[in-house]
Amino acid sequence: MPYLRFKGFQREALERMSPLIVDEFAYIVNIPKEKVKIELLPVMQITHSPLSVEIQMFQREQETHDALASAMNRLFDEFGCHHVHIYFVILYPTLYYKEGKPLKVIPEHHLG
Repeated sequence: MPYLRFKGFQREALERMSPLIVDEFAYIVNIPKEKVKIELLPVMQITHSPLSVEIQMFQREQETHDALASAMNRLFDEFGCHHVHIYFVILYPTLYYKEGKPLKVIPEHHLG
């Protein structure tokens, strides 16, 4: 956790970008790299839809979310992925369960 869920990206491009995405994300959020999870979702487009990244994570300061979106956008542009929509889905520790028990609080140094 956090989960970065990519839609519409080519697998090969995402695999090339992933190490940089993980490094940048972990640095900005101040979490261990192994906490960052990347998923490529298969999507069948019915109407035109843009490349998008859904970031599921616990709430941070607005500046952190802004810095993440800016850094991710810069990386995508460098790899030729333009006009990517980036949005956050905020998770809550009281509604995030591990082994059937809510986290209740965000553990220090394990923020995701």
